[in-house]
Amino acid sequence: MAVIVDDNGDPRFMAQALQLARQAEAAGEVPVGAVVVHEGQVIGRGSNAPISETDPTAHAEMEALREAAKIVGNYRLPEATLYVTLEPCPMCAGAMVHARVRRLVYGCADPRSGSAGSVFNITGADDLNHRIAVTGGVLEEECRTLLQAFFRARR
Repeated sequence: MAVIVDDNGDPRFMAQALQLARQAEAAGEVPVGAVVVHEGQVIGRGSNAPISETDPTAHAEMEALREAAKIVGNYRLPEATLYVTLEPCPMCAGAMVHARVRRLVYGCADPRSGSAGSVFNITGADDLNHRIAVTGGVLEEECRTLLQAFFRARR
């Protein structure tokens, strides 16, 4: 996907998610970062932590959604946008649907388990009671390079 150029701050918020992804990498985790934005303000942040937290649900998106829900005082986030460096997996996409997230913006697609259209389309499934507007490819090259370098170093 091409980089999306817009006027609503997508690159700025994705840059914040990338910073969180780098923190995950420094901790030995897969470098994925996420932020939840409401009314132009970041209300939730997360970076991958399943290894350090010994928790298979400690993905960046889940951590960011949990923090945002606590800030708002509600598990539903209907006016929120979630920015994440890698297209969400089925678990995270499902959580976004349950939270009624309005919009998802991701950096690079995940050809193995992407659930915003690459492999599955949980975010846009007609059978579910909520669909999420999706924008992919924001700061795609930076997000992809970070992930590829991480996995190359592991081999």
